[in-house]
Amino acid sequence: MTQLKENFAVETKHEPFFTGGKIYISNNGTYMFCGCGNKIHILEVESGQTKFTLYQEEDEEITHFCLSPSNEYVVVATKHLVLRQWSWKDQVLVRSWKAIHISPVLAMDFDVSSTLLATGSSDTTIKLWDIDKQYCTHNLKGHTGVISLVKFHPDNEKLQLFSAGDDYKVKVWDLKTSKCLVTVEAHFSVVTSMVFSPDGTTMYSGGRDRIISVWNLEELKVTKTIPVFESVEAVILLPPEREFPDLEVTDSGVPHIITAGSKGTLRVWDIEKSKCVHVRKELIGRAVNSDQDDQNITQALYNDALQSVAVVTFDNNITLCNLEDLSVKKQFCGNTDQVLDVQFLGTKDTHLAVATNSEHLKVFEISSWNCQLCSGHTDIILGVTVNRRKNLLATCSKDNTVRVWRFDPESGQVTCVGVGHGHTHIVSTVAMASASAGWIVSGGQDFTLKKWKLPPSLEGPCTDLKCTHTERVHEKDINCVVVSPNDRYIATGSHDRTAKLWDAESFALVGVMRGHKRGIWCVQFSPVDQCIATSSGDGTIKIWSIQGLECVKTFEGHDSAVLRVTFINRGMQLLSCGSDGLMKIWVIKTSTCVSTVDEHEDKIWSITVNREEDHVVTGGADSSIIIWKDVTGEEVQKKQTEREDFILKEQELSNLLHQKKYLKAIGLAITLEQPFRVLNIIKEILYNPNGKTELEATLQKLRLDQIDSVLRFASEWNTNSRHCREAQFVLNTVLRTYPPEEILKFSNIKSTMEALIPYTERHFQRMNRLLQQAMFLEFTWGCMRRATDKAGPLEVSQQMTSEGQEQVTQSVQMSEVEKGGNSSSESDLESDKSDSGNSGENSSDKKDSEGESMEEEVKGTSDSNSCESDIENKRPLTLMTEPQGADKSAQKRAESQVTDTSSVNRVESNTASSGDSDSEESSESSLDDPPVSTNQTPKGDSSLAQEKLIVKTRMRGSKQINSAEQKTTEDVQPTVKVRSSRKRSQQVEHDEEEQTRQKCVKKSVRGQRTSQTEKTKPVTNSVKKLKQPLTRSKVLKQKGR
Repeated sequence: MTQLKENFAVETKHEPFFTGGKIYISNNGTYMFCGCGNKIHILEVESGQTKFTLYQEEDEEITHFCLSPSNEYVVVATKHLVLRQWSWKDQVLVRSWKAIHISPVLAMDFDVSSTLLATGSSDTTIKLWDIDKQYCTHNLKGHTGVISLVKFHPDNEKLQLFSAGDDYKVKVWDLKTSKCLVTVEAHFSVVTSMVFSPDGTTMYSGGRDRIISVWNLEELKVTKTIPVFESVEAVILLPPEREFPDLEVTDSGVPHIITAGSKGTLRVWDIEKSKCVHVRKELIGRAVNSDQDDQNITQALYNDALQSVAVVTFDNNITLCNLEDLSVKKQFCGNTDQVLDVQFLGTKDTHLAVATNSEHLKVFEISSWNCQLCSGHTDIILGVTVNRRKNLLATCSKDNTVRVWRFDPESGQVTCVGVGHGHTHIVSTVAMASASAGWIVSGGQDFTLKKWKLPPSLEGPCTDLKCTHTERVHEKDINCVVVSPNDRYIATGSHDRTAKLWDAESFALVGVMRGHKRGIWCVQFSPVDQCIATSSGDGTIKIWSIQGLECVKTFEGHDSAVLRVTFINRGMQLLSCGSDGLMKIWVIKTSTCVSTVDEHEDKIWSITVNREEDHVVTGGADSSIIIWKDVTGEEVQKKQTEREDFILKEQELSNLLHQKKYLKAIGLAITLEQPFRVLNIIKEILYNPNGKTELEATLQKLRLDQIDSVLRFASEWNTNSRHCREAQFVLNTVLRTYPPEEILKFSNIKSTMEALIPYTERHFQRMNRLLQQAMFLEFTWGCMRRATDKAGPLEVSQQMTSEGQEQVTQSVQMSEVEKGGNSSSESDLESDKSDSGNSGENSSDKKDSEGESMEEEVKGTSDSNSCESDIENKRPLTLMTEPQGADKSAQKRAESQVTDTSSVNRVESNTASSGDSDSEESSESSLDDPPVSTNQTPKGDSSLAQEKLIVKTRMRGSKQINSAEQKTTEDVQPTVKVRSSRKRSQQVEHDEEEQTRQKCVKKSVRGQRTSQTEKTKPVTNSVKKLKQPLTRSKVLKQKGR
């Protein structure tokens, strides 16, 4: 099965390398120097390929350049009045300096020693520069016009300079005195060329006044004037003491010169006889009898190593002629302008036939890019078609004619064998019969299609072709015409947005294909199937069935007009090119574009494929011809090789990791460009007991290029917080191991640092926030632990006196009831003291001191916490009615104590220990049910429990008090805010008040010997409400308050 083509790569590219000006050839004849815009292209003469290019700045157009006689330096003058000295072999800019001229430099020349450089400018001045010492030596003024030519005397000891300008004068300057020795008005127009004899005694000058002047350099005067009857652009002196029979130069003792002028011919002159002895015509491809005087030849120079004369023409073509007979040796096309059509030529596709914005058909030899200029048309050629079997070409032109050419495969020469006249307007397209090659068909802007019959023998001279059929086929310009492979049908495409199918014998219309929204640019028959492909200005390609003339497929992908389309790979694929400068490869079966290549800078006008379909040639409006090579097989083989190599390396990497050879594993992972595999290796190293030390040692053993790659990988790891630890560790190790000077030498260090810095700052800020949160948590835990440590001794005492713990709440509540109603409280307290005994009193005093110390600790903690926020300390009113005959301040303190005690009992009831089962049951039910009796509480136990409650009351936060306050059905006292700005005196008064309140509560508790059950029920019910558990919603409400 045929493999589908997927990609094409550039094999050869022919670009414009000469756009005007002077050219130079090296002394050994190997390289040719040509100016092109802001570049100087250095071509290899043998292959025609550009080997070196000297670039200037984009907006600096080159006005002139000069090659030193030693072939070491090239000095370039730009329109910005800057001189640049290049070492062209190394492509190194040696120096640049500002020219002192006030207008562009138009002429330059080196002396024989290559040390002095003369520059002539349009400001009428001449300046001399010492290249070695780098300074200006002379400033010569005297001309009244633009300097057009400067030349040094070949004898370096005389130090003379010859100059010519637009004032038609030739001046000779003595460089020793910086004075003008003589001014000669030998010409009546611009002097274009000067050449010296080898002995330095004679000079020949030519100008556009159509004369040659012979100078005696010893006397500095003109001795002879020779009329040449054409504008002279170059004068070449033939080598002396040699005979050139083909040029009719038989006397070697007589000097002869060659002139190149505006008529495009080379003429050989005998100086003594003042006679033209030989004329080389048709050098630039013009007609023999052309008398145009438009500076066809602009420059000519002789190279002794090549034994050739290089001739530069006005259309930027360079021709090398043999010195022996002035025959064409090789031609270079410096600028093809727009390439309108291109076709392969020859049995082995060794040549290219190219139609450009020129009246010459250009035939290139692909191996050397030798260009043959074929003359015949008198206006621009628009189309080319080829029959490879017969080695025939057909062209169409704006001169309303078509021509047939015969190609000789052995010599590579192309000659015109037929011409057809008959079109009344521009002929834009032509096609030749594929099978028989017996006729051609053409169409153009006269809307007509013509069929021309070729003569049976094409070996003779050019003959006129006979038109056999003429038919008006479209309503607008005909853009393309093509013949089917079996010569049965002819298809045409026009700007009227239709493509038509015609019978080749009778020109009968077979059918019309409508569907494109704009003009059709190209039509092609499939080499295998019965279908036609059309491309249009609407950016689409359509395939039509010949039988039904219906559109079966449409391809969309180009952004602008599709100018050419062709079938490849036995009709299974399409190649297309368009105004967007892209070439696309399509698969017809799937209607998909498999590849798009972009190399042209402007629209692609033409595309052609060789017989083997492994090379494609495209030509575009950017003056470039590109030869593409099919690299599908190479890429498939390359991918397979890479896949096999990757599998082997992956296996090797796994083996290294299994053997724990981390250094080699990291190096191999870097080679494979696997950053996260390197990360996993580093993580595996860090998991070891001595991971950090081992990783540092491993990183220090890596090469510098590997360290650069690891840093580049670390910048990728650093983007994820999961891997930032390893990335920062690698970065830290590298920064501590290598000095900054070595790190700056890394190729990717700039981009790596740009990627590392922002994410590193982000990780640093995140760690700062985490540290602050950890410190706050530690501070909170420390406060809680200190409070727990202080409450530890009380909890131990609570465990020792666990019996009767649940009776504490009842005693406190009874004390509030009995305090106002019983008048014998003092006597009860005294009896309680006597009954409790000494042990109870000692224990009570001890607990008092402990409670006071704990109270101070809790107060200190609460004061420290109150610095950041205001704490609302809410105290509920008494649950009972105001007792008669009692002190109001003591009553309020006792009522507040009841609330504190009840909230404490609710929290501590689950953790209190009991002596017997009865006490445990009463303790468990104390949260929900009121106590049955208060007479069972022992005296000692009651005092200890009361002291415990006092301490716990101070340790509870304001949140528990607020929750108890919400459950109270009585009125609530206004909120009292405790602020951190409280004065020290107020704190002391508060402490004393609290101590007094605690003593009063103790006394009231001890005085509760008897209680009436009916009086405690209201209190019990209130306490029960206080003991109800807090819910989340209640807590959130209190926080909101």
